[in-house]
Amino acid sequence: MKQIPYAMQWIDGTDVKAVIGALRSDYLTQGSRIAEFEKKVAKYCGVKYAVAVSSGTAALHAACFAAGIKTGDEVITSPITFVASANCILYCGGRPVFADIQEDTINIDPKNIKKKITNKTKAIIPVHFAGQPCDLEEIKAIAEKNDLLIIEDASHALGAEYKGSKIGVCKYSDMTVLSFHAVKNITTGEGGMLLTNNEVYYEKLLMFRTHGITRDPKIMKNQNGGDWYYEMHELGLNYRMTDFQCALGMSQLKKLDKFVERRRKIAKKYTNAFKDSSEINIFEETQEVLSSYHLYVVSVENRRKVFDFMRSFGVLVNVHYLPVYLQPYYQSLGYERGLCPNAEKYYRKCLSIPMYPKMTDEQQDYVIAKLRDVCERIESGCEKCD
Repeated sequence: MKQIPYAMQWIDGTDVKAVIGALRSDYLTQGSRIAEFEKKVAKYCGVKYAVAVSSGTAALHAACFAAGIKTGDEVITSPITFVASANCILYCGGRPVFADIQEDTINIDPKNIKKKITNKTKAIIPVHFAGQPCDLEEIKAIAEKNDLLIIEDASHALGAEYKGSKIGVCKYSDMTVLSFHAVKNITTGEGGMLLTNNEVYYEKLLMFRTHGITRDPKIMKNQNGGDWYYEMHELGLNYRMTDFQCALGMSQLKKLDKFVERRRKIAKKYTNAFKDSSEINIFEETQEVLSSYHLYVVSVENRRKVFDFMRSFGVLVNVHYLPVYLQPYYQSLGYERGLCPNAEKYYRKCLSIPMYPKMTDEQQDYVIAKLRDVCERIESGCEKCD
């Protein structure tokens, strides 16, 4: 059987046609498709404002800028995430503070958040790991009590729901960050977006993604400039998304619900296949949430052996993630092992198995059979798998 990746985009003819249409138009970069894509994502999520940017990392950075994170500030986030969730704090001069995870959901633990709050804490960045929403209601209660901002990292969670609301509605947060990387629930190749109901943040985000420049006469210092005139008010960056990316994004957005439905069907089959296994432990949804299943993660003993055997059979399993503070760069900043015991325990056994809408039933059956066989053989002491 051909190799089975852990994730893969689904691009069809309608996507290609949409991109070609944009490429043949008058604008490749700052045309009308950007605002159109923003409006459609905002409508889907039920939020007032959306700002498209060049990546999920750019979105996280922009969110920290809009939140006013600066030198001396602390921001609490999860250690089980891609490094960008913490790096964005460093970009603004702040210090990431890692709160441990819940063992059943792998999401940040609200009880541990409470323990990490100091008089320097400015914000919380909860991460909806693998597409499963965090306990936003409890996190919001903590934030309100301590006058903290909340930036949801929903890079994995577009299409997920929490207590009947779409992730991205910002009912429990100040801003939400999305990613449209190739393996995410919809893709623009690279790309990201920020969602908010706060007009002040919205205006800051718009300016930050374009070098800190404004053409809005209401806020310009010089009111007598010509039509060519613009002013730089902040030290922003070029974090803009292109029109042809937005064309792809709008085409993909039409299929999002079907993509998530397929992901959930695949997840259900995995869960049923492994729920009675003594060698393979699974993580199930909590009540009142609907995961978008960006990833499907299992926990296995002898993870390195299982990983190597599965890859030898053409199943390209992966690992998500080494706790951020164990990365060499963070170690050089003084973060120490043992900081988040649950996160480190999770990392020793976690394995991401293939999960993507384009995956066939035959491919999934093969993954299930091989993972069962490999784990049983290793458990029995057999060092060779055929």
